[in-house]
Amino acid sequence: MPTISCIVPVYNSEAYLGQALDSILAQTLPTTEIIIIDDGSTDATPMIAAKYARHVSYIRQENQGPAGARNAGLRVASGDFFAFLDADDTWCPEKLERQMNALEADPDAGICITHVQNFWIEALAHERARLEGHPFTRPAPGYVCQALLARRRVFDQVGSFDRTLRIGEDTDWFTRVQGAGIRKIVLPEVLVNRRIHGKNISFEMYSSQDARAALLENVIRHRKQQRAGATRGD
Repeated sequence: MPTISCIVPVYNSEAYLGQALDSILAQTLPTTEIIIIDDGSTDATPMIAAKYARHVSYIRQENQGPAGARNAGLRVASGDFFAFLDADDTWCPEKLERQMNALEADPDAGICITHVQNFWIEALAHERARLEGHPFTRPAPGYVCQALLARRRVFDQVGSFDRTLRIGEDTDWFTRVQGAGIRKIVLPEVLVNRRIHGKNISFEMYSSQDARAALLENVIRHRKQQRAGATRGD
């Protein structure tokens, strides 16, 4: 049987971490290992993680941002496949099973993503009402880490997440996957629920198409600068 490593980056998410871990443990296709990377939390995150000690590996580091936390998980993960879940989001129970079935049916595909549905905490119900009809309120293909299941070989080929990017590191990674010509599968089902709570980057970006375009432009410019530096031998 193929093995799956799930990496959970967390930073000050005491309110939601338990729900995220419960959704991993409820998968119809269990993960082989769950790795929590505590990215320097100052709240009760370590105590919440300790309640799940029988099921998870817990690693604490100084704050490095989402990319640095995911990369720390990748360095110790042993699975044939990698999955990620942000500590404030949840998976539907069939998420991993459906993705694994799709990848096993198509050995040439390197990654599989699902559709994602955003939902708002009760305190932001007014924001959800204000956005009625906005694309951000509807299911969409999840080009985000929490919707991903990837073969190990994909990370061997395109590398890990760029830790110099505090915003858009997942956009950058998916851009590299596309540039490498890696085949992907997009499942039509909503299998990831992404919580909007006012402190995540999604909340800041969703209301402006210009902001999302600027994010992608920044990632592309960053990648071009890196390539130019490599050519010069910087």
